[in-house]
Amino acid sequence: MRKDIVIEEVAGQPSAPQVVYDIDDCPPLREAVPLGIQHVLAMFLSNIAVPLIIATAIGLSGKDKAFLVQMALVMAGISTIVQAYPLGPVGARMPIVMGTSFAFVAGIISITQQYNLATAFGACLAAALVEVVIGFSYGKFKRYFPPLAAGIVVMMIGLTLIPVGMDYAAGGKGAADYGSFTNLGIAAVVLLVTLCLNQFSKGFLSYASMIIGVLVGYVAALFLGKVQPGAMAESAWFSLPVPFEFGLEFHLMPIVLMSFIYIVSALETMGDIAGTTAAVNREPTSSEMQGGLVADGVMSGLAAVFSAFPNTSYSQNVGLVNFTGVVSRHVAAIGGGFLLVLGLIPKVGALVATIPAAVIGGAGLIMFAMIFTSGMAIIHRNVEMNKRSMVIIAVSIGLGLGVEFRPEVLLHFPPAVRTLFSQGLVVGGLTGFVLNLVFPDRRE
Repeated sequence: MRKDIVIEEVAGQPSAPQVVYDIDDCPPLREAVPLGIQHVLAMFLSNIAVPLIIATAIGLSGKDKAFLVQMALVMAGISTIVQAYPLGPVGARMPIVMGTSFAFVAGIISITQQYNLATAFGACLAAALVEVVIGFSYGKFKRYFPPLAAGIVVMMIGLTLIPVGMDYAAGGKGAADYGSFTNLGIAAVVLLVTLCLNQFSKGFLSYASMIIGVLVGYVAALFLGKVQPGAMAESAWFSLPVPFEFGLEFHLMPIVLMSFIYIVSALETMGDIAGTTAAVNREPTSSEMQGGLVADGVMSGLAAVFSAFPNTSYSQNVGLVNFTGVVSRHVAAIGGGFLLVLGLIPKVGALVATIPAAVIGGAGLIMFAMIFTSGMAIIHRNVEMNKRSMVIIAVSIGLGLGVEFRPEVLLHFPPAVRTLFSQGLVVGGLTGFVLNLVFPDRRE
């Protein structure tokens, strides 16, 4: 069916390789453990980048920043395990590796600046119901998510985050040494090491290029005196997750804003589930798609309770599954177990919290730009670039970037409208969604 083909391409994966281990196969531990660790390496930096970016943007202390990183690891681990080993209708029974979603970054920062962090977590909890409903009603909703709308949404995620990455490369917005040669030099080191390893090496060095780049940048920052010890000394070696650390508050407009972004998250998860089944040369079943989406929503709501930001499936791990041919859900669960264990060690979060903004910026510029190009690839592979498509893309991105770069155009609108539509991702994604419905596709 056309929609199923679209979903497969949303994941941006090549045709299926030879399957080494199928979904229910259980490799021996001597193979499963390193393969599980490989999943962790593929997503670790992206998973910790989200809480680091948000915490820095809203001015949290080093201790609170470390706690957010810790909870991000814990919830990514638990969510990945649930996707592999479902709890009733919650979970796809597939190797879906979960992590903190970039789609929510701008929205959470905006809500926290206008209200507080408790309101952001309250909105994430309440709005998670939207994705749960989409999951249980997947058969009715899937026709409303064509590749054109999906591609626009993914491009907007990348475009709205690129300025954030540049701010971090310069040392962080508001930093006294913003734009200094030291900060830009550290970011450049991360960027160059990552690009060189990615393009000119093979195997592990290529796949782990971004983490290696960050490590090299961290060492450089250490020698330049840019690394602050933070809460390392005071951090414990072990602690259990603490619910409601920042509290929960509920306000209507933040919940509405998060609801729109959960629809975006659903799009990502649909694509990644289909990309995973493409590795075994088949389309996802309705129960797999439903379970994966429901897990995405339920676990994101649970994450808010434990002061972690919403989770989504990670496309880089879908790529790893397709590349290796190891589609075993047990391998993904082992990776989830490692994430959970790391999250239970506060010193890990405290260490991560000491990574300077410039280091995150150097890696972030690559990550965010790659998100944008992933959106381009979705459209290139699935959409005929006729007049209709070009108009929808142009208007959606134009309006989205317009309000993102000039939110003051909404100055005379009610506060509720400003809260909702000052987010370029929401405006661009919603415009693409509506125009796709309004302008008929004459091929259908």
